[in-house]
Amino acid sequence: MSAPDTNVERQAHNHRPALSGITIAVLFAAILSVGLVAWVVYQGGEPEGAALQIDGRTGAAATVDE
Repeated sequence: MSAPDTNVERQAHNHRPALSGITIAVLFAAILSVGLVAWVVYQGGEPEGAALQIDGRTGAAATVDE
């Protein structure tokens, strides 16, 4: 059963702050997600510090001269 007195325009007006808050939260989460991906990509790189390193593409061992 539906409500007998449904005023969609009034309901849209009453829900505008909540919908705006949800939109802002989703945009904030998207910005943080893009920032996290950028940080992870920036921090990733070649492994450092091990005397023996394994090439992930071929599986060959390579020694590092320090």
